[in-house]
Amino acid sequence: EVQFAESGGGLVQAGGSLRLACAASGFSFDALAIGWFRQAPGKGREAVSCISNNDGTTYFGDSVKGRFTVSSDSAKNTVYLQMNSLKPEDTAVYTCAGIRYSSCSGWGFVHPYDINYWGKGTLVTVSS
Repeated sequence: EVQFAESGGGLVQAGGSLRLACAASGFSFDALAIGWFRQAPGKGREAVSCISNNDGTTYFGDSVKGRFTVSSDSAKNTVYLQMNSLKPEDTAVYTCAGIRYSSCSGWGFVHPYDINYWGKGTLVTVSS
């Protein structure tokens, strides 16, 4: 059974940092593009970031460029989203997702039916 499990969410003040982790199991980690979506209350899903273990590409949404970084640890089968200079508008449920044998070049336009695996999400709250 393939499982994606997020951790690291919580409450942080504006300007602070958090690191989210997405641990993947049950499928070849090196064949996955793993990324993050977020959804704030009353808003649609937004593609945040992606890293492809398949071809090395990455993606960052315009709203997080320069503040968020993404990394992959194949020894731990885990992808990390480092979030710095957090703003109240970053408050959302962050969900990791994976696509088999994929690049991240189109992550900003990926459709939910293209996603092979979903995590359950973790809440990030940024106070002003």
